[in-house]
Formats: sequence, structure tokens, C-alpha cells
Amino acid sequence: MEASENNFWTEPPWGAGEKKYRLGLRPIELGEWLNRKIGENLLKHKKNLLDSDYNKVIAVTEDSIDAQICLGKIFGIKHTKYPDLIAELSLNIQDDLCLMESQGQQKLLAASICSPSYWDVRTKIGKPLKVIHDPVTSLDEKIGERIATFIRQAPIKKPFARQNWLIHGDTKRFHLKEEDSLLTDPSSWYIRSEKETLCRFHKDYSLFTINVLFEPLNKIVDYPDALRGLIKSLETFDEDESVYFGGSNKINILLEYLKAQL
Repeated sequence: MEASENNFWTEPPWGAGEKKYRLGLRPIELGEWLNRKIGENLLKHKKNLLDSDYNKVIAVTEDSIDAQICLGKIFGIKHTKYPDLIAELSLNIQDDLCLMESQGQQKLLAASICSPSYWDVRTKIGKPLKVIHDPVTSLDEKIGERIATFIRQAPIKKPFARQNWLIHGDTKRFHLKEEDSLLTDPSSWYIRSEKETLCRFHKDYSLFTINVLFEPLNKIVDYPDALRGLIKSLETFDEDESVYFGGSNKINILLEYLKAQL
């Protein structure tokens, strides 16, 4: 398990109770973009998946070779022992990688996803950004066009960052779909924090990265502001957002637990 940063609870990703599904991008320095050196345990996790389940974690389109080569230049990597260059690139950073078009339909061209949270890259590869967001109708309505416009107009090599969050019953990194049921006490659950970056690194291509960190949910009892903020944020979910998060039953169990800590 990779622990989150020291300031996680004083500056939680849900803030004072902001709506979860929002753009929330802030500019970062170029030196902060791809600077997360991969540790031994995470490297082992990625290599094991590449060796045993390559097609579950790596997906590419036939026309993605030029895009992968361009991204390889950013990493300073030209060669790979794997069928696809993006697999090699993903071993040089903590993050999962999503390489997409900046213009046109903004298709997902290539990806290495070793720590998915309720999604399967095999069902997303080659699809336009709008189609990828379609399963969560309200998400697409709220920020879909804003994301597309942002990617299309973003300055080249000016990275941006945001922080997403989910709550899981364990610290397993590989979740293609929701847990069947969460019957345990939420005090044993974990907040799964996803530090994400977005950078249009070439006029035609953008890179979206996802770095997963974990924090025990029960720590929230020591941070009343974070506790109240999480309750408020969970209560903003509409039906589509609730399904995407893991279902209304999961949210109700969470809210009951959290409110009991006030």
C-alpha cells in the first residue's frame, strides 16, 4: 500500500465539501509533471501484471505508434521489450498513463492501467472522450464539454493537476469493477486518492496520468473538518454519480458511519 501525503487530512481532496465531479485543474510546474519515481513494490506490481495479464492493462490503437514515440521522447525512452512502448514508459513512473488525441474526437490512443478503479481499459481504448464519459450521464453533462475544450485549447507543455478520490474496502490496486458487496465495518475501509495530471505535450497529443495512494478511512475521526467535508460531498451525489462511486447502498453505509463519528 502506498500511503498518501502528510497533508492529506488537513487538505483533503473533497475540501470543505465540494462536489466530487468537477474539473478542478490547477497549473503545476513542468518539473512536477512526471517526477514521481516508482518504488520497488509498485514496480513489482506493474511488472507482474505486464507479464501475466498484459492485455488487461495495456491497450493501444493501430494508429497510436507515432503518439507513443512522441511520448517516449518526453520520457527519454526509445526501446522496449514489450509489444508496446507505453508499457515500458509506465515502468518509469508511479502513475498509470492514458495517451489521447488533443484534437478531433480526442480518442484514447494508448494506455497502461495497472491500478484501475471500477473501469476496464479494454472497453475504453479507441473511443472518443465523450463516449468514455457516457456511462455517467450527469458527469458528461456537467464537465464533459469543459474537459474537451480544455484539452483542445491547453498550452503545450503546461501541465495541470487535480485530485480525485474514491473509497474502497481494501488496498488492492486492481479493481476492474465494483466490489460485489462491502459487508465489513467502514472503519476498515480505505480512501483511494488519485493524483491526476493532464498535459498537452504535443500539438496533437495529450497525456493523462493517475497516481493512486491510500489512506485508512478511520483516521478521519481525528480531523473533524475533513469529516464534515466528506459527509457534505457525499450528499451532493446524484443517481448517476452514486452508481459510478459504487452504489447508493455503499454511500448510505458510509454516511451512517461518518455521521456517527461527529
